[in-house]
Amino acid sequence: MSIFRRGRGGPGRVTVQEAAERTGRGKNGNTPESGAGAVLLDVREPYEWQAGHAPGAVHLALSALSAGAGLPAEAQARPLVVICRSGNRSRQAAELLAARGAEAVDVIGGMRDWAEAGLPVVDPRGGNGTVA
Repeated sequence: MSIFRRGRGGPGRVTVQEAAERTGRGKNGNTPESGAGAVLLDVREPYEWQAGHAPGAVHLALSALSAGAGLPAEAQARPLVVICRSGNRSRQAAELLAARGAEAVDVIGGMRDWAEAGLPVVDPRGGNGTVA
């Protein structure tokens, strides 16, 4: 049984709480839990990533993915939970990745909902980040 809900005719969608659980971020979004095998893939542009992202997320901008870039090593051959700022680009990325054979879902509400849920957002140095 897949850990992801499938929508009509496309990749599944998950809430930020489900994304945190499936990527091992636990209830507080920060502490990795054992048994979580999915990777949180952030598809926002580099300036957005630099402003703030979820701890442990992997970055690959949708623009690069659309241009044919491959997945970063830590995201290969693993289920993907795809996130952006609001959920639009992550939906596109999840569809593109699913068409390439990856198991991918997008996060409803994106990083905006992640931050509103009280889940951590960090900058590249591990300090408090913001959602750009």
